[in-house]
Amino acid sequence: MNTILKLTTGLVSLCFLGNAIANGSCTNENTAIPYSTPSSDFTLHDNGTVTHNTTGLMWMRCSIGQTWEDESCTGDASGFTWQQALAQNGTAYAGYSDWRVPNKNELASILEQRCYNPSINEAIFPDTPANHFWSSSPYADYSNYALGVNVGIGFVYYYYKGNDFHVRLVRAR
Repeated sequence: MNTILKLTTGLVSLCFLGNAIANGSCTNENTAIPYSTPSSDFTLHDNGTVTHNTTGLMWMRCSIGQTWEDESCTGDASGFTWQQALAQNGTAYAGYSDWRVPNKNELASILEQRCYNPSINEAIFPDTPANHFWSSSPYADYSNYALGVNVGIGFVYYYYKGNDFHVRLVRAR
């Protein structure tokens, strides 16, 4: 009887794990909120990229400064001022040279509202720092500010262009 109980417990755990991978993965989550970017919305590629089927955009799974290895992102994400972030446009990666900094709407489209610290589907974008990421969108009211995303808590805001923030690149598919 103990053997059956252990086997049943293992199957239940496996079912929960499978459900988490299918829907998404969060280190910290609010289970009252439905998944906004479930894993089923993405097509994974073997080269460290992913396509968001909802928008048709291809994303780097790692932040600039990290390296894609063994299904995870290793190393530390680099920090860039807004101008330095924009200089990343045209980066060559995974056989493409048309990578660019996403606009605020594109960047917000991969936030996972169910998750926090970071507010992103970690099965799709592993090892993402719970920090700020630049978008390519300037802030209209003040020329010294641009829009970015706080991935720690999942919102778009304006920030001083001289701040060092992270960058995740995107391309049209």
